[in-house]
Amino acid sequence: MTFLTPARLIAPLVAIGLLALVWLLLPGPPGRSATLDLGEPIGSVTHRRLAGLGESGACRAALDRAGIAYRAIPPRTAPDTCAFDDGIAWRPGGAREALYAPTAPALACPLAAGLALWEWDIVQPAAASLLGSPVVRIDHFGSFACRRIYGRESGAWSRHARAQAIDVAGFRLADGRQITIAADWKGETPESRFLHRVRDGGCRVFGTTLSPDYNDAHRDHLHLDEGGTVWSLCR
Repeated sequence: MTFLTPARLIAPLVAIGLLALVWLLLPGPPGRSATLDLGEPIGSVTHRRLAGLGESGACRAALDRAGIAYRAIPPRTAPDTCAFDDGIAWRPGGAREALYAPTAPALACPLAAGLALWEWDIVQPAAASLLGSPVVRIDHFGSFACRRIYGRESGAWSRHARAQAIDVAGFRLADGRQITIAADWKGETPESRFLHRVRDGGCRVFGTTLSPDYNDAHRDHLHLDEGGTVWSLCR
């Protein structure tokens, strides 16, 4: 009879562990992504599953199940990669509480789903506990923009070029207060703690979350984007 020694058990256990990790990190097959419930608690692979919704129709089905009001945006194609084919824009009403201003941005559907999760599970609870008033408006600098990273003439294209990113500038509360990244990020005020909490929460939802702590280019906004499906950047 052959017995497996502890040393012989290590290799198969490591292999099983690696396979399980890969399964968790990958977005998953369409069937798994299609059942994503935006009412579920945010987990360690939420942003990967959101990115895995892709363009199969599963993303809009998730928005429909969550009761989110939106309109589809006609696909945009261009030879310079400034394009998207799963774009949506929110409509008033439905399950969401905050309006985005000055206009409803054009968003890749998975980013829109992530923003809904962020608002429900991160932004509104933080506003209630730290500021005592709900957020009714989220001010932004835009989503879709046909440009490269930092507006350079060459180099990698920004995720804004595919409507996969949005720059959030501030928040307005039901009691009339206005909080901005530019004015309220620094300090130990409730407003500053709120902004840091929503940034930290964004790191649980999005593949990339950048703030004034990253560099001066982000001194006045939070950059939120789908990022990769395996790695994430939070600063």
